[in-house]
Order: sequence, then C-alpha cells, then structure tokens
Amino acid sequence: MSLQYPATPEFQGIYRPSRVEASVQALEVSGQLPSQLQGCFYQVSPDPAYPPMLGQDIFFNGDGMVSAFRFGQGQVSLTRRYVQTERLKAQRQAGRSLNGIYRNVHTNAPEAARDNTTANTTVIKHAGVLLALKEDSLPYAMDPVTLDTLGVWDFHGQVRSASFTAHPKICPQTGSMLCFAYEAKGDGTPDIAYYEIDAAGKLTRETWFQAPYAAMIHDFAVTENYVIFPIIPLTVDVERMKRGGQHFQWQPDLPQLFGVLPRDGKASDVRWFYGPADGFQGHTLNAYEQGRKLILDMPVTSGNVFYFFPQADGFVPSPETLKSSLARWTFDLDADSDQVLPEPLTTFPCEFPRCDERYSGHPYQHGFMLAFDPTLPFDAATLGAPPFQFFNQLAHVNVRTGETRTWFAGDAHCFQEPVFVPRSADAPEGDGFLLSLLNHLRTGAAELVILDTRDLSAGPVARVQIPLRMRMSLHGNWSSD
Repeated sequence: MSLQYPATPEFQGIYRPSRVEASVQALEVSGQLPSQLQGCFYQVSPDPAYPPMLGQDIFFNGDGMVSAFRFGQGQVSLTRRYVQTERLKAQRQAGRSLNGIYRNVHTNAPEAARDNTTANTTVIKHAGVLLALKEDSLPYAMDPVTLDTLGVWDFHGQVRSASFTAHPKICPQTGSMLCFAYEAKGDGTPDIAYYEIDAAGKLTRETWFQAPYAAMIHDFAVTENYVIFPIIPLTVDVERMKRGGQHFQWQPDLPQLFGVLPRDGKASDVRWFYGPADGFQGHTLNAYEQGRKLILDMPVTSGNVFYFFPQADGFVPSPETLKSSLARWTFDLDADSDQVLPEPLTTFPCEFPRCDERYSGHPYQHGFMLAFDPTLPFDAATLGAPPFQFFNQLAHVNVRTGETRTWFAGDAHCFQEPVFVPRSADAPEGDGFLLSLLNHLRTGAAELVILDTRDLSAGPVARVQIPLRMRMSLHGNWSSD
C-alpha cells in the first residue's frame, strides 16, 4: 500500500504535509523578544496524517495539528500535537485514510468514524480548556499546556447543535464566548443556533432560527446589541452529496446575504439584508453600532475564491480576474430597503483580518491583515506560480484615516494569519505587537516573526526560528499569562 502524497499543488510546497508532533525548548531567536510577550500563541493547521483515500483532496480536509508557541523568561518553546479526533483514531487503527470528499460522509470508507470532523480551523482558550474548532462539528477540548486531547466538548451538555462555529468571539468586557452553529441540525439544514457562554462555561443565551437556504457561514460579527451572519453563496445539497458530489457549490446568481439578529431577540426578530450577487464575504475584521446603523468591516471578493467548490457547470474564475478589498457594509435598521452595497476601504486584496480585540464589537480604528501587492517582486523563475492563499505583505490599516503601513519580507516568502497582542492591558488601541508565521518558499523553512505596530514597516523586532517545516495553517489566537 503506497503512502505517497499526490503531486498536486494541494500537497506540495507550503502545502506539503508536515505530520511532525514535537516539543522543542528554547527556540533560536534573532533580534530582541519583547518582554511584554508573556503567554502562548496557539495556531492550527490542516495536516493530513495519511494520503487522501481518493487520491486527491483539498487543503481544508487535513487533520488538525495544533502548535503552541509559549513565551516566557526571555525564551520561546514549541509544542505540536495532533487533535486526537475520532476520525484520526480510526485512520490510525486502519493505517490509512478512511475519508473521501470534504464534508461528505457518503464517500467515506465503511470503517470511518461517524464523527467526521478534523478540528483544524482555529484554537482558542476558554473556561480553562483549549478548544480546537471546525465548523462542521462540536469542538474538541485540549489541555492548554500539554495539548493532550480531552475529547468532544459540548460545554457539559449545554450545546445541542450538530455543529459549532470555527470563529467564536470573546466579549472584551465579560470574557463570554459569543458563538453560533450553521447546518445546526445536520448536513443541509438551514438551521442556525446562536449561543452566549460566560467565562466560566455556563450557557447564558440560546436562539434558534432558519436562513432562507443552507449555505456556508464561515465567520460572523458581533456588536454591543446585535449579531451579523454573512451567508456566502456556497449552498449545500444533500442529494448532490449522496451522488458523490461536493458539500458546497458556488451559486453566482445568489446575493451576498446578511442576517441581523438582536442579541436578546428571538427568531422572528431576524432581518435579512441583500448585497450584490456573485460576491464572496471573507472573514470579519470588526463591527460596531453607530446609532441605528450597524457598521461591518470585512474583506470582499468579486467572485468565487474557492476553486475547489465550482458552480454547477464547473466554472471557476481565474484568480487574476477577481477583485478584492477590505470593505465596509452599513446596515440601517430604520431603512425601508434591505439592499446594501459594500464601500471599499483599501485598494489592495487582503484577508485574515484581525483587530485589537479589546475593541471587538465597539468603534475602533486599527486593523491588521495579510495583503497582496502584485507589483512587488516574486521569484517566479525558481518557484513558478504563487501558491493558493498567497499574501506577500503584512498590513496595518487605520480604517478611520485610511493610512496603511506594510512590511514586505522578500520575493520568495508568504505570510500566515497575523495575531495582534497589546503592549499592555491599558495600552492605546493598536499599540502592541503583531505575530505571524512566515514561510520561506525556496527552502521550505518557516519562522515566527514579531513586529512592533508602532513601526510595522521597519520589519521584525524578533525572529523565532522553527526547526521543522510548518504547513500552511488557518487560524490562531494569543492567550496572555
């Protein structure tokens, strides 16, 4: 039985599986580690433990590999562990992959685990445990120090949905987790559940309602009194899945849809707003209230970003034809019209935005994100075309003034999602440090770069060398000591 991974872009270069679980003390550091960084940077990557059962697969279907970079006493240590999901344990028992098409249980091997989740999209600490999250299932809990897997986490029986978001928000005032589930009653259901879980882990609010149709809701946004659900026109069809098709299919005729729910409201209080068709709403940066208007900032792209989920006729737009920017959506709760249009805030493509989370849900001005500038040099002669999810800059955007500062690492480098850490608990908004994994495309090496937001363009104040290859990851979070 061959254990070779396919020679496709999804498994080569920065997407080549690493599969290394490790504990490394005192990583090499060049520059000066900021003394204010005392805590842990957690992040997770889809890292398939076995070659795909069907001979090919997409990046999002890899087993969750959690990395913990722990800062303290002037050093950084690294711990990496797989999330011991039921899916992974079944694969290890069989010695091979047992899962077929992404999020399609109808294509799995008979001995595959019933729990299909990979727990590979983000990790966040809450109520004493580290939660490894994937939006198709309930979280898995891990020990925040050892990264030992504790098991499926339903918040002590309080959460009853079949799924759970990979993008919860933490209330900066109370420490409560604000979260939701889509396809909440199972594959293809239009049901959405909204939850609020306090800092001790007690469920304090639960609201169920239905969307007009079942579709992807990858991220959401919260304000002081409202929740906003961006519904991407990637729809779900169980009958298509039973025929061996993809879980999601792009529908260019559908609008960018937004559900607005009062946080203390009921299902009948949801109001739907409609944006332009054939648009992809990415991750949310932040949202806040301005009187009776809700302001939401998030990257928007003019078409289908996910080439692996084509429309019904198989069409996928060429990446160079897509236009992307950070955009502002304004939802007027007193307006008669339910139509909304995005207002561009940047002139460059960007994604993976993060705010100073002390201002999450409130008026703010500082955003940090990955950016792409096609005019900057790229070593195409050596590397060929840039990989999927390629961003060559870190960016600091002031959404009030429009001022933007960037750092470019070189012609053979790309970044992974940045995380902002305040300089101190009472530092001004946006004053702190930006942490991001930087992949070196020529060598396959990676490092953790740390930049001071007071002068982002000056580049890293410290570089943490990683003595193993890091596959492209998705999301992560900082937990302060």
